[in-house]
Amino acid sequence: MRIANVSGRLALITADGTRAVDVERASDGRFAADPQAVYEHWDAFREWAAGAELPEGEPFDAADLGAPVPAARQIFAIGLNYRAHADESGFDAPEGLPPVFTKFATAITGPVTTLELPEGGHNDWEVELVAVIGKRAREVAEADGWDYVAGLTVGQDVSERIGQLAGPAPQFSLGKSHPGFAPTGPWVVTTDEFDNPDDLELRCTVNGEEMQKGRTRDLIVSVPALVARLSQVLPLLPGDIIFTGTPSGVGMGRKPQRWLADGDLLVSTIEGIGELRQTCRG
Repeated sequence: MRIANVSGRLALITADGTRAVDVERASDGRFAADPQAVYEHWDAFREWAAGAELPEGEPFDAADLGAPVPAARQIFAIGLNYRAHADESGFDAPEGLPPVFTKFATAITGPVTTLELPEGGHNDWEVELVAVIGKRAREVAEADGWDYVAGLTVGQDVSERIGQLAGPAPQFSLGKSHPGFAPTGPWVVTTDEFDNPDDLELRCTVNGEEMQKGRTRDLIVSVPALVARLSQVLPLLPGDIIFTGTPSGVGMGRKPQRWLADGDLLVSTIEGIGELRQTCRG
């Protein structure tokens, strides 16, 4: 099942990805049009969607897609969660829970956007698998972690490295939260759609040149383990999102270093989900 935000309304996307079924209309108002609200009623929504006789749906344009989870109350972002990325960043791979920071909610955008680059910044790319929480999770066992995940989507943890690393202590959250620095989408895909949700290929290109390519099986701390470990500290709430970390190949780790520039086309793809497309300006 694919859940999307089409022109600000909750929609189910057909298997071929070409048509959208408006959920509020198809459910006769049982479920609201607000794309964020569905995660508060996730089990009931999944049961309805599985048994409903849905209409054919309407064609839509990629430009009509907004962030599938547009107003998460908590946004968790995980650093250094691939060993090769920790190496290229000059850090030791973490032994326990990797560094956790946030991307502030105003950074969230949809899958096809114009990315305004902060003037004078070193603006970098980080393709990431994003997990969406489907029910309240508190002190969850790792073996049960996937049970709390509504689905998966593609994310870009765009990062302005000067601001991120300036000062006596790094400003990770601020350096990664400029407007538009958290594109997500194109939709949320439920975990039953994947042969193995723990092993998905993710790629990032700039102007068609491959910058990152990895597999989520190489995460140091897997998605269910992240759910378990975070939930030992605080409750995860329905509709929260977790940026799970990026593989190697970021601009900061290259020799010479490389940054996003005006006119660049940044494309981020995850197997079985889809792609993001950001056109850079600035």
